[in-house]
Amino acid sequence: MSTISVSLPDGSKRELAAGSTALDLAEGIGPRLAKAATGARINGEVKSLPTPLNDGDQVEILTFDSQDGRNVFRHSAAHLMASAIMRLRPNTKLAIGPAIEDGFYYDIDTDPPISEEDFPAIEAEMSKIVKEDTPFERKDVSKGDALSRFKASDDVYKVELIEDLEDGTITYYEHGDFTDLCRGPHLPSTGRIKAFKLLSVAGAYWRGDERRPMLQRIYGTAFPSKKELDEYLTFRAEAEKRDHRKLGKQLDLFSFHSVGPGFPFFHPKGMIVLNALMEFWREEHRKRGYDEIRTPIILDRVLWEQSGHWDHYKENMYFTQIDERDFAVKPMNCPGGMLVYKSDLRSYRDLPMRMAEVGTVHRHEKSGVLHGLSRVRMFTQDDAHLFITPEQIQDEVIGIIDFVDHVYKAFGFDYHVELSTRPENSIGSHEMWETATAGLTNALDVKGMPYKVNEGDGAFYGPKIDFHIKDCLKRSWQCATIQLDFAMPEKFDLEYTGADGNRHRPVVIHRVIYGSIERFFGILIEHFAGAFPLWLAPVQAVVVPVASAFDTYAKWVRDRLFEAGLRAEVDDSTETMKYKIRGAQTRQVPYMLVVGEREQSSKTVAIRHRRKEDAGAATVDDLIARLKQEVASRALDPL
Repeated sequence: MSTISVSLPDGSKRELAAGSTALDLAEGIGPRLAKAATGARINGEVKSLPTPLNDGDQVEILTFDSQDGRNVFRHSAAHLMASAIMRLRPNTKLAIGPAIEDGFYYDIDTDPPISEEDFPAIEAEMSKIVKEDTPFERKDVSKGDALSRFKASDDVYKVELIEDLEDGTITYYEHGDFTDLCRGPHLPSTGRIKAFKLLSVAGAYWRGDERRPMLQRIYGTAFPSKKELDEYLTFRAEAEKRDHRKLGKQLDLFSFHSVGPGFPFFHPKGMIVLNALMEFWREEHRKRGYDEIRTPIILDRVLWEQSGHWDHYKENMYFTQIDERDFAVKPMNCPGGMLVYKSDLRSYRDLPMRMAEVGTVHRHEKSGVLHGLSRVRMFTQDDAHLFITPEQIQDEVIGIIDFVDHVYKAFGFDYHVELSTRPENSIGSHEMWETATAGLTNALDVKGMPYKVNEGDGAFYGPKIDFHIKDCLKRSWQCATIQLDFAMPEKFDLEYTGADGNRHRPVVIHRVIYGSIERFFGILIEHFAGAFPLWLAPVQAVVVPVASAFDTYAKWVRDRLFEAGLRAEVDDSTETMKYKIRGAQTRQVPYMLVVGEREQSSKTVAIRHRRKEDAGAATVDDLIARLKQEVASRALDPL
């Protein structure tokens, strides 16, 4: 065969000479695409551009604009960094170096440890390797040959990885004098990596196991152009300024301590914000006919066996013994809700039954993935379990969609929706999953909501709708979820008496809106950069006397605000007025109320806002009315 024919994503076909590669195809389509190409998806698998094509192949040329294309680019950058480190420190032992969402990392074992002061030298060596423009070459060898090669160079971590692989072909990649165990794919050569930056260094246990050696994880990022890299670094700097861990300490909201890694301690000001969030949550649930329940944190093992968590979630759970019986600390609230439903006989007239629970759960997370409030071992879920008839599925799911939309608009969040279907590790029949998935799909279609389908990413007991909010930095966070469940009512033998007098099985909807309340709190801190809207602000106003002679009047103003239900303080320190105002702005207090002789005599205050500076003067009564209206409306900006 002298020519082959391949199909492109748009359905068109291309004729190529036999033996042509994906890179040849890209060059044939156009020089701009060939220059931008990072890899190719061939018959559904991501491959390197030098991969030969066969007649009838389905081929998509990947660029940095796609996640798969970015992964190829950044995985190649991880190899670039590793080869530079090996040149500078030949005795370094390499572990793994994958691409991640915003860049890449490589886990290494080296002595002395690498610090950020070493980054410029490593980057300089990386630049040399880029200029050399050496090709990334794939090698396929037997498992025995791979073991011999990496044992000869005393690559203990690579040897362990190879030993864990099944017998057969092992692949590694070379560029220049650097060799790395790797499935690939990679860029055609090092010269395509135009812009990169090493970002940080952290500790990471080998294979995520606290009992194994502690390695160094070197993080970096890479882009096709310096302009894109500079834009990312600017974004990263803004994100670092908004880091909820830093602001949480600065604003005295929460802390973590060595006696409880992954277990947050909330301070008085943090509790004010959390309580305001929960007051809003309870108010909106009352409007929509939810009843609140509370279930125990520790329950007998038999319950978790019945629910399926023991088989499907055991590695993430904590355990204890009471009276020689095995108990588990709940990782989810669902089984407790099932028992509350089952505590009485139910009729179709009782349904839909909407039970909400603000429940604290515990999950065992590896120490290496703990991250502020975003990834913790103890958190609170704003759960709800709706017990419904099959006929009520569509209306109830639509009601939840509208509820989520209302809550997210209150915080100024845009969002997108994803539908996740049956995973491999699941329970229930094929028919059950088909019915459940159709129920969610129909509700989304009726609402006219665009959504992305994530095949195989549902919960083990049912499909789900996930809501991904977008913060002010355009980052996406998955928070609310709606999960339809036919399996757990079966496991717990839940029933209701139908209009026909017979027993029927209800359907359960699992639902959260904030998700993890702690994580949502962290998202809000970063979204608002600590400058919460008035209704959430721990301190809503600081009264600033211009001199000590007006301290008494300042305290009178504060007391009036307090009596009206507002959170106010007086700064009666001996600092200057400008210093006091600057301090209040640093603490992100929305309003500073300056009082002096004129204000005291007229029972007024001079108002300054943290953003708008001078906001005029008002009587104390008018100010109170104004602030109460701003709080009641949950306004995002000052009225």
